[in-house]
Amino acid sequence: MRRSHMLVRISYLAGISCLAIAVAMAYRAGILTDSSRMAEAVSSLGPSGPLLFLGIQIVQVIIPILPGGVSCLAGVVMFGSLCGFVLNYIGICIGSIALFLIVRRIGRPLLEHMFSMSLIRRYDSWTSEGRRFEKLFAAAIFFPFAPDDFLCALAGTTKISLGRFSLIIIFGKPVSIALYSLFLETGWKWLLKVV
Repeated sequence: MRRSHMLVRISYLAGISCLAIAVAMAYRAGILTDSSRMAEAVSSLGPSGPLLFLGIQIVQVIIPILPGGVSCLAGVVMFGSLCGFVLNYIGICIGSIALFLIVRRIGRPLLEHMFSMSLIRRYDSWTSEGRRFEKLFAAAIFFPFAPDDFLCALAGTTKISLGRFSLIIIFGKPVSIALYSLFLETGWKWLLKVV
């Protein structure tokens, strides 16, 4: 395994570990089970709370510290359905465009350092036929559960223009984020009832 892949995995595991500790602490404090305590905790952060979350959401697209679903759920749970959706949407769009530009600047070696070769090989055929990539990319971005971060990075290695890429992200992301957030929020509420 390459050293860069090992560093990505270590950062991912460190992020998951920190998240698990934070969730356990919040659960013990009643923040995750009591909506009034959750609102109190969020409001105690003041205006910096949404900005901090937005920053985390941008960074998690570029550097895979947390699974995207976890941060989407956090946005909805912490800030409510509408505000959480808006913060998730803005953060993911900015992060996706930033990742595209970074890979466009540095090139394919960065893609190979960030993602496994098996994942790259699985989607590499998408890039071989000009505009076919744009159609497949748009379809994948529109639906939840696709490897969006990877596909945004892969797009940076193709001839797709920044304008087209940005339009696909801006118009394709709302549906997938809304569906993903709804699915996760429903699952979270069910889990809290069971626990």
